[in-house]
Amino acid sequence: MSSELAFRCLVLDHDDTTVLSTPEVNYPAFLDTMKKLRPGVHYDYETFIDYCCDPGFEPFYRNILGFTDSEMKYEFDNWQEFVKRTIPEAVPGLGEIIKKYRSAGGKLFVVSHSYASNILRDWQHDFDMQPDGVYAWELGEGKRKPDPYPLLDIMKNNGFAPQDLLMVDDLKPGLDMSRTAGVRFAAAGWARQSRKIEELMRRESDYYLNTVKDLEDLLFSI
Repeated sequence: MSSELAFRCLVLDHDDTTVLSTPEVNYPAFLDTMKKLRPGVHYDYETFIDYCCDPGFEPFYRNILGFTDSEMKYEFDNWQEFVKRTIPEAVPGLGEIIKKYRSAGGKLFVVSHSYASNILRDWQHDFDMQPDGVYAWELGEGKRKPDPYPLLDIMKNNGFAPQDLLMVDDLKPGLDMSRTAGVRFAAAGWARQSRKIEELMRRESDYYLNTVKDLEDLLFSI
């Protein structure tokens, strides 16, 4: 591995950290679902992402919106239809950085609440490459983010120590996972965030990255 890398392993969130999925897929799907299940109830974009950050999207749907199991199934199926017909664009400039990072010997993993098939499709379409591993929604409760299992498993299977990893995410579940695993955390400040989320991430993160260029500078800071 090249000695020019500050971190041997880069772990990326998917939605809005890597691809522009909330404005292009997730929020439009949410609005469509609400028309069917909660007509007359409206959440603007910032409120939606606030709730997806804290308490997280599943508690938001179940506890705040009061979705039943059958409504959760409808929401999922409807979201999947939006996902199937729309491949979100990559965050501009990120593809060049992750290719440069891999060429320098770095390992790339994705830890996300998206499904693995969608992540792999997006990476192939947007970057013409695949990550070294994906830890996605299919892991189930107790293993998916914010549980530390994905980061601990990456370290265990690849011989990494906590200081070898950098986790990059735009929301609190990734931050919480990193703290529990003892891994350094960088907030993806280039994602569209509300003031509330930005204040939280600036305060709690090891690094706050305003642009993807900031990420590049951090990765190659040695």
